[in-house]
Amino acid sequence: MSETLASPVLACVGVGGNLGDAQATVRRALADLAQLPHSRLLKASSLYRSAPVDAGGPDFINAVVLLQTQLAPLPLLHALQALEQAAGRERPYRNAPRTLDLDLLSHGEVRLDTAELTLPHPRMRQRAFVLRPLAEVWPEQVSAADLAAVADQAISRL
Repeated sequence: MSETLASPVLACVGVGGNLGDAQATVRRALADLAQLPHSRLLKASSLYRSAPVDAGGPDFINAVVLLQTQLAPLPLLHALQALEQAAGRERPYRNAPRTLDLDLLSHGEVRLDTAELTLPHPRMRQRAFVLRPLAEVWPEQVSAADLAAVADQAISRL
């Protein structure tokens, strides 16, 4: 698969962190995402605070961004992982607290299910920390039923 696509697609990325100065880390990640090669940041949501889901540690700071990108899905994933590493991301165990978590939620119309990447993200519709900021930047992608299904998850806009 080529590193870049002939024409840009809309990719959606979830941004979060709950270690250190998570607000500063998420804000820095938003700036870094705007600098990705062959990509342009179109929209970034407000920041949200949410309790960990299937994870421990302090509350998370979350956001969602829309990127127009010519990076193919795996090269984009690898670029996101490089930003996580630069922010000090460690993976001692599944769902460990983290300085930065960048999840590729969707990439155009791509449907993919591999050991490395599943698109669209398989749990994005189960998580308020994705759906609330996604509704802010791309409301057509989030239904009232989606939001009602996660209404019991604690989340607040900062």
